[in-house]
Amino acid sequence: MADHLSDEDPEPSQRFPAGPLYVPVRPGPAACAARIFRTPLGARTAVGFTSRGKLTATLGAEQPWIRLAEPALRALIAPLGVTTVTVDPQFCAPAASATAEWEHEGAGYRCPRPGEAVRVTGAAR
Repeated sequence: MADHLSDEDPEPSQRFPAGPLYVPVRPGPAACAARIFRTPLGARTAVGFTSRGKLTATLGAEQPWIRLAEPALRALIAPLGVTTVTVDPQFCAPAASATAEWEHEGAGYRCPRPGEAVRVTGAAR
């Protein structure tokens, strides 16, 4: 049976579980924790990928992950107040580069590099 799409609701009328997901995690002192991301509008969301290839293409090969079913991921993030799970996101921000240009052309100022000490020469007005 095909999913019915309504003009008012851009999502399918029936949602199906995504199945086992590759969930990015961050290591902690006792165990690992699911990484929480932000949507473009700033809402917190957990992220899961349907394949390891999609995870590594988006977050890189060094990103640690675990396999979790979608209901288990939702149960894990619920105590944190996170209710959204984004499956197979495609991030559009360019990767940070160590050789990025830090000079702002024509503005007469330079942004400090990460970890660089900043000397304040005058009071802001």
